[in-house]
Amino acid sequence: MNQLTGAQAIVKALEHLGVEVAFGIPGGTILPMYDPLFDSSIRHILVRHEQGAAHAAEGYATSTGRVGVCIATSGPGAANLVTGLSNAYMDSTPVVAITGQVGSAMIGTDAFQEADIRGMTFPITKHSFLIKSPEDIVPAVVEAFHIASTGRPGPVLVDIAKDAFTGMTDWSWPVEMNLPGYKPTSKPHNRQVAQAASMIKKATQPVLFIGGGILRSGAAEEVAALIKTAPMPVVTTLMGRGQFPDSHPLNFGMPGMHGTVASVGALQRADLIVAVGVRFDDRVTGAKDSFATNAAIIHCDIDPAEIGKNKAVDLPIVGDAKAMLVELELGLRDQKLPDWKKWIAYLTGLQEKYPTWAGDDTDNIIQPQEVISRIGELSPDDTIFVTGVGQHQMWSAHFLPHERPNQWLTSGGAGTMGFCIPATMGAKVGNPDRVVWGIDGDGCFQMTNQELVTCALNNIPVKIAIINNQVLGMVRQWQTLFYDQRYSNTELHTDRVPDFVKLAEAMGCVGLRATTPDEVDSVIEQALAINDKPVVVEIMVSKDAQVWPMVAAGMSNDDIKYARDMAPEWDEV
Repeated sequence: MNQLTGAQAIVKALEHLGVEVAFGIPGGTILPMYDPLFDSSIRHILVRHEQGAAHAAEGYATSTGRVGVCIATSGPGAANLVTGLSNAYMDSTPVVAITGQVGSAMIGTDAFQEADIRGMTFPITKHSFLIKSPEDIVPAVVEAFHIASTGRPGPVLVDIAKDAFTGMTDWSWPVEMNLPGYKPTSKPHNRQVAQAASMIKKATQPVLFIGGGILRSGAAEEVAALIKTAPMPVVTTLMGRGQFPDSHPLNFGMPGMHGTVASVGALQRADLIVAVGVRFDDRVTGAKDSFATNAAIIHCDIDPAEIGKNKAVDLPIVGDAKAMLVELELGLRDQKLPDWKKWIAYLTGLQEKYPTWAGDDTDNIIQPQEVISRIGELSPDDTIFVTGVGQHQMWSAHFLPHERPNQWLTSGGAGTMGFCIPATMGAKVGNPDRVVWGIDGDGCFQMTNQELVTCALNNIPVKIAIINNQVLGMVRQWQTLFYDQRYSNTELHTDRVPDFVKLAEAMGCVGLRATTPDEVDSVIEQALAINDKPVVVEIMVSKDAQVWPMVAAGMSNDDIKYARDMAPEWDEV
């Protein structure tokens, strides 16, 4: 049996686990691991900030379906991962974070660069390990990958004391896992699925409501099969965009605070909601006491804690989304189903009467909605789109072509500004032969743009579009609507400082800019033609552009406005 240091053992274990790339920054306590990593087959990408490492791991994981890996040293290095781990936890992204820790004898003494990262991340990880002995390193890493990627995926932290890295241990493979308390339920109960089929057969106004759980389960094909068998309306959460093609006549879009009138109407007027892989979060439901008051709710989720957490349900189904949809489709196949044509016609009428607001038709002012539409239209069909958080995110959710799974990456539950640039980098690393666009705002961009240096130095030719409205757009929109246009600390002045084109060039990228509508297609096409280095395209838009439709926070979804001061007329079905 071979003897290895703990550091050598963890690198070898990662290789056996199929890890191809890791994002990180070395430092004192993690340095022993970086020495064997130097000779490893694993590609290490040296980021400029640990938050970038975590978001890059998320982008890699979401776009490839594999576990993303990030590495940091103790203290501030590990603490800088927290935002990314929180984001991964909220969006169920499989990430393993490996952090160095001070020597085991110094833990708890406030040693130099010591932080209780395990305690700090306890609420935002699926599980966390503190390893003090070299023989415990490999079992912990193997278990971490298993936990991160099974059940409801999520981030797992492995914190390793420096002396565990440097100590000797016996190497053997494979490693037997010891997780007696971890038994996620993947197979749904047959009787509950049969009951769901029975409820669908009796419904007159059903809706299939799907979310990010469809992505994590890889169940897009099963959704399509179910809708072919039981052609009911479909609405998708922000995290579920692309899991059912927007071009399908039964897809009524994204519901919620900035959802389409048709999708909000579908949920509000349904008599049955079949919810799969969703959380019923506040951005979808609005005021919960007025949400879908006439609907019976079937809720399937692999995480039993989500069922009934935000919304009482009539039929709970714990299990994997793909397995549940397969069984449900079989239960409905060759069955006589109600005629849902009148219901579908009602929603189609809402869709046609109240289209998503595409901006004002004003000469010589670039409409951000049109910019995002053109990026989608001019880019290849298999392009991956990544966004930051804010107005540009909502416009992207509506105006990009959401036709395929694994093409849409965004920060949902946490709403993390700064997600875009490093997540775009991670997605491109995982998909080097596909075009990867990051669509960002000028506020978000300034939080993590340093990772473009990482992209330039590591030959990661991402494409970034900055929708520059010179302000913190979504916050300013709220100030316009709810704070009497008192614009307190939302002006960024990015029409003057920084010069994003020069900044991009200084970071080793190509910088382009459009200031008039007739320049938009040209800069997008130029960016698409450049594939040997990162490209940043700055597109100047009005600071007064707003996202519509909108439901004000805490209000009923029935109070949605499809444009400012314009509410839909809710006809009877």
